Amino acid sequence: MRVLVVGGAGYIGSVTVDQLVASGHAVTVIDSLVGGHTSALNPECEFTQGDIRDEAVLGRLFAAHTFDAVINYGGYIQAGESVQQPGRYFANNVAGAIDLLNAMVTYDVKRFVFSSSAAVYGEPESVPIAEDAPLRPVNPYGESKLMVERMLPWYESRFGLHSVSLRYFNAAGATEERGEDHRPETHLIPNVLQVPLGKSESLALYGTDYPTRDGTCVRDYIHVSDLAAAHLLALDYSEKGSGVFNLANGVGFTNREVIESARRVTDHPIPVSEGPRRPGDPAELVASNERARAELGWSIEFDELDAIVGSAWRWHQSHPDGYQD
Repeated sequence: MRVLVVGGAGYIGSVTVDQLVASGHAVTVIDSLVGGHTSALNPECEFTQGDIRDEAVLGRLFAAHTFDAVINYGGYIQAGESVQQPGRYFANNVAGAIDLLNAMVTYDVKRFVFSSSAAVYGEPESVPIAEDAPLRPVNPYGESKLMVERMLPWYESRFGLHSVSLRYFNAAGATEERGEDHRPETHLIPNVLQVPLGKSESLALYGTDYPTRDGTCVRDYIHVSDLAAAHLLALDYSEKGSGVFNLANGVGFTNREVIESARRVTDHPIPVSEGPRRPGDPAELVASNERARAELGWSIEFDELDAIVGSAWRWHQSHPDGYQD
């Protein structure tokens, strides 16, 4: 297939592009580079720098290729920032998706894989979270993802556009060549590893009084390679129909357990500075992955926390300052 990957210079997108190329697909990437890195691009993909909200850029791209499918990673991802700048998130994540879908309709591209988020669930009533759980986002980031999910059935009923929405839980880990380099970095594992790298003196731990086994938040971590593999399976699935799937490990780890794992992997004490809870942080987010296993045929290679953290540590050791574009 010829696949257009929006946001293919980003963390998960770049790993997916690597797997697509390795599987023999022809890949075109469009990325604004607001959060992506040219150094993360697979050398065998075709690259266009641009914003999918630019009608001229998007039109030229679709006119020059016959795409079989589109994968959309092109969204802003910081939940806290989205509360402060909701318009920025709706303009990029929702309006950008509309422009992309309309271009697909114009050029008769029928297969769409959407990078959604566990943020569509908000505060869960129970765990593990299944796909039919109530959808109640608590921030504009989650709302923007849900708005796109709700548009997709209308494009299918009117234009026959099949879509697969993949609700990520906590992406983590790295491959040998691709790792996590967000600026600013808001995710726990790369921030923990900044301490043994000598970039930070200690880790700020927010909230130690949650109703969990050690008082800290519980999160479901899924390796970036396993996430990427699910996208290739979703492309195959989209040939016959549409669906919504959680992508998760199915097992939760506390923040303290992540820190202890990093201490084992790095052989560093990693001092911790404890602080109060951050507003909007649920106590526990763990998902069921049974639907993805049963319907996509997905399996998880990295199910041990030390393996996930260890892969991230190896990448950060070889890229102590992240990507150098």
